[in-house]
Amino acid sequence: MTMKCARTYKWLILAVILLLVTMAIFELTPLDLQVQDHFFSFDTGRWLVDEDDPLLRLIFYSGIKAVIIGVGALAILGVVLSFYRERLRPLRQGLVIFILSLALVPLLVAGSKQFTNVYCPYQIQRYDGVYPYVKIFGSYPETFHPKRRGKCFPAGHATGGFAFMALYYVCRKRWARIAGASTGLVLGWTMGLYQMFKGAHYLSHTVVTMLLAWIIIYLIHAAITALTTRKGFAWLAP
Repeated sequence: MTMKCARTYKWLILAVILLLVTMAIFELTPLDLQVQDHFFSFDTGRWLVDEDDPLLRLIFYSGIKAVIIGVGALAILGVVLSFYRERLRPLRQGLVIFILSLALVPLLVAGSKQFTNVYCPYQIQRYDGVYPYVKIFGSYPETFHPKRRGKCFPAGHATGGFAFMALYYVCRKRWARIAGASTGLVLGWTMGLYQMFKGAHYLSHTVVTMLLAWIIIYLIHAAITALTTRKGFAWLAP
């Protein structure tokens, strides 16, 4: 195993450990509710952010999604141009990792919501909803027979932002790599907090999504790096 691979696995193991510790903390403590209570007015029954506010929704939901799609399209264009512009060749591998991250992080993380059966804050009885509050590893009452399963964990909207952490592999200089990864963190938390403020997600949902995105991006990087040694994939080499 090369030193570079060893470093990759070290950070991957760290991310998995952090994920397990994070899930244990939120499972064993009332932290989610303690944080979420600050975003809900029990007097008026309203959330800190109005879900129907058109300007906020344009900026922090549909607008930011459009920007992410646009950047992804530019990244694809960059890969195509890298075959014609030699100065873009060193960016090719990083751009491929970035494009795959933009596609796979939302697909895998948001897709897992179909199986976790967790309801959003605005749906539970504590916040004027109709469903009981049950954590990811908890059990619903035997008398509870909902018409639909919960599809709120992990956070889906923030995945597009956290996928931008893959910019770390596009950039060449250390300061630029740090800036690229930080961009993903800022975007992800901006999108995640917007959802929390309007009662669509708990803190744990966004934290877990961030860590899952980190793990998926590392696995994509490891897979692409391994492919560069195989015949037919030399074009992926930086």
